[in-house]
Amino acid sequence: MDEQEDGHPQWGSAGQRPGAPRSEDQLREQGVSDVPRRRMSPQAIQSWVDQSIQQAERQGAFDDLPGAGKPLREVDTRTDPDWWIKGLIEREHLDLSGAMPGVMQLRREKAGFPQSLLELPDETAVRVHLMDFNQRVLDDRRRPHAGSQSPPVVGRVDVDQLVQVWRELRASASASERSVAEPHDQVSATGRSWRHWMRRFGR
Repeated sequence: MDEQEDGHPQWGSAGQRPGAPRSEDQLREQGVSDVPRRRMSPQAIQSWVDQSIQQAERQGAFDDLPGAGKPLREVDTRTDPDWWIKGLIEREHLDLSGAMPGVMQLRREKAGFPQSLLELPDETAVRVHLMDFNQRVLDDRRRPHAGSQSPPVVGRVDVDQLVQVWRELRASASASERSVAEPHDQVSATGRSWRHWMRRFGR
């Protein structure tokens, strides 16, 4: 520690962060010694790196690492160049639905009907949501499209029909919750109603 002209202590040297360890010291703690200080050619740097790796291997720096000797799970760079980003999405449980093209988001939302409508509180909310969906479908069709092929589109939904489906499914769910004596029969009735509407929608 040195002192400045005004008498206040000065930590470290000029151009260095106070208290920051030197890179040479960090490398030596990891078993890497003889850090080159002079300007070296690319070939000399490669040789130094290889020697440092071999030295670390002899000292056991790479022993007992997690996953040592095991192949990477579900990695095939020959057939899937996006393996790394897909693995990251899976590990971090990332939701990238907002990054999908508009038409794909609309298709995904439509595929959730009528099940997703059961979360809405009343018939008015269901109608508003479905009308908003149809408007977003029209807005997507009006967007400029580049290319010689026709752009992908999403069909609008029949608001009145889906509202009727919502009424029946909501009534079946309410009856199932109220039923105590015969819960199995009520659940079966709800399942039959659900399959009936799925057949009507061609699913």
